[in-house]
Amino acid sequence: MALEHAILVSLSERAASGSELVRRFDASIGFFWSATHQQIYRVLGRMESDGWITAETVPQPDRPTKKVYDVTDAGRAELTRWIGEPSTPDAMRSSVSVRMRGASYGDRAALLEDLRRQLDEHTKRLSLYEFLATRDFPDPGALRDADLDIYLVLRGGLLMEEFWIRWLSEYIDAHTSIATDIATSGKES
Repeated sequence: MALEHAILVSLSERAASGSELVRRFDASIGFFWSATHQQIYRVLGRMESDGWITAETVPQPDRPTKKVYDVTDAGRAELTRWIGEPSTPDAMRSSVSVRMRGASYGDRAALLEDLRRQLDEHTKRLSLYEFLATRDFPDPGALRDADLDIYLVLRGGLLMEEFWIRWLSEYIDAHTSIATDIATSGKES
């Protein structure tokens, strides 16, 4: 997926200025597709040149004029093409997985400390996702179309965070248990 497609999805949901789009990425799309503010603005310019989006200049009292971007017919056609394109399952590409596998050859204590930090971050993100699900989707069974799609992506995020919490906890607990067994057996000798 290219950033252009994530932007097309966001602008299809609602036209936005560049700063509004950046806020959306920070608050929702950024949970599963990250981009810097500079990348977003650079890609918006390219997409406008390619005819995928238009920009309407909107004057603002006491503020600089802003551009509000919207998807064109060509942009909708590209989004339709991309959504219908066959894809391969995303491979898990995780540096932490490689670090976990290689921990016997390095500083496991430092890795465990980092994994505890990551576990805390995943736990906080899971709490945020649970809050959003409860606040924004109190009756998931009544959802249709775009709202159902948004909810199901949020569910995917919930499941992913639950996965990370379970896996990191299992790794940390296993090595904590081994360290405790070693310390206990050393005291009994």
